[in-house]
Amino acid sequence: MKESRVILITGGQRSGKSEYAEQMALGLAADPVYMATARVWDDEFRERVRRHQERRGPQWTNIEEPMWLSQHDVGGRVVVVDCITLWLTNFFFFEDDNDVARALQQAKDEFDRLVSQPGATLIFVTNEIGLGGVSENALQRRFTDLQGWMNQYVAHRADEVVLMVSGISIKVK
Repeated sequence: MKESRVILITGGQRSGKSEYAEQMALGLAADPVYMATARVWDDEFRERVRRHQERRGPQWTNIEEPMWLSQHDVGGRVVVVDCITLWLTNFFFFEDDNDVARALQQAKDEFDRLVSQPGATLIFVTNEIGLGGVSENALQRRFTDLQGWMNQYVAHRADEVVLMVSGISIKVK
């Protein structure tokens, strides 16, 4: 059996990425997996997570995993990984050093381990945070670099890349 199929869904905040990825997954499997990478940090975000879970429904297997995605056996399954941006924050802030090179290498290594699982279809959701202006905040600039480099890494490996703009999908690759 071959390595996993990789699909990358990218775009801005509230562009329709997650819903598009979920509909794609449901078109491929009756029982997809939703792998949530976020840590819940406040009440507003907790409510956002609740709405996402409610929208998905009972046919989904939900996995909450902030960093080590590959520890879950998803071989042969259709999986939405939502999202790379929040996943990267967990690596970036993990050791409180905000080291871009370390976080990028850890994320690449973990991505490689996950996609080596045989026969899965992995639909990654990510943000294009670098489309705006350059931040005045040095920490934000470093994270934007990290996000951009990881997006490039995943897109290069991806079999398909879709850009979401205002709820409209544009096939890039």
